Amino acid sequence: MDVIVVGGGIVGTSAAFHLARRGVSTALVDSSHTGGATGAGMGVVFPWPLPWEEPPVQDFKAAAAAHLPSLMAELDEDGQATGYEVCGGMSVDREGDDAGHELMETLSRLPGFEGMGRVERLGQGRPRELFPLVPEEYGGVYIEGMARLNGSMARAALLEAALERGLRRFPGDARLLWDGRRVRGVRVGGQDMEASSVIVAAGVWSAQVLAGAGVALPVLPVRGQAIHFALPGTDTRPWPVVRFGERDRYAVAFGPNRVVFGATEEPEAGFDCRVTASGQARNLTAALEAMPGLGEATVAGASAGLRPGTGDGRQLLGEVESAPGAVVATGLGSQGLTLGAFQGLVASRLALGEDPGVDLSAFRPDRDTRAGGG
Repeated sequence: MDVIVVGGGIVGTSAAFHLARRGVSTALVDSSHTGGATGAGMGVVFPWPLPWEEPPVQDFKAAAAAHLPSLMAELDEDGQATGYEVCGGMSVDREGDDAGHELMETLSRLPGFEGMGRVERLGQGRPRELFPLVPEEYGGVYIEGMARLNGSMARAALLEAALERGLRRFPGDARLLWDGRRVRGVRVGGQDMEASSVIVAAGVWSAQVLAGAGVALPVLPVRGQAIHFALPGTDTRPWPVVRFGERDRYAVAFGPNRVVFGATEEPEAGFDCRVTASGQARNLTAALEAMPGLGEATVAGASAGLRPGTGDGRQLLGEVESAPGAVVATGLGSQGLTLGAFQGLVASRLALGEDPGVDLSAFRPDRDTRAGGG
């Protein structure tokens, strides 16, 4: 085996797909953990960098913004249903968002930001025309190129396309084969599998995998809960993504008649991935305050997932100096569905000893992620 990928979320399946597509002998080990972030993600896709972000973050996001649409188009041509739709998006509030409009319009004119498309100031009442649940008094900013992504569908599309190209899949929990000098593969289900490189892309469980090589990976679980509504008789598919600026909450519409609202951010929950009454009470209260028209909607369900976070807010991506043979790809927090596919591509390049194509110095997985650390 040339490469083993540990983790079956969007990062791991993307890495496996990009390797299998190139004819690399690849195995994917997918654990039975519940609470993975990919399936529970809100699905908001806004990949473009912002001016105040660090240069390596900006470069990574710019590359991811170009990669995701092309990857989704490739999978679509392959006959895979990806759950990716460019539907546009709005940031709204009662005061409008003129400052946001100026920033977004300026960015949309820069090289590499073409995917943002049209940026439009929305006067009072215009957001409601696009998303009928938004109150009449709200104004905002519209960005044509924003998209939504069904994480479960995208993961399944990447996995199926990789399997068609020769990927081997093994269910179970992986333990690294570590000889004290180098990672040489994994053990899963009592079977030892050797490989030249192992990509650890197991989300919040990546630390457990790396512990077998004596690596203390600084990834932290952050529970996020969302609430799901159904509006029988209403076609929500044309509706854009909405960010309620006053609350920093999102509403994402999916066909045929669903709206997902959230999400909470609960680092104190640890590895507890339950949907809780208190979390859903917060979501329900915020949803009804933002969109009173949801009062007669059906509560169709709820979701919770454990996002892989870090102390300094930057992802963990790269090789581990103390554990040669391992590549880490996790730590994207709430941006997993937006940036995960590109993170998987970069990890695949690293596993093959290639230039990653972007500066990864700020994302070293063995760095000090505490405030003030390196």
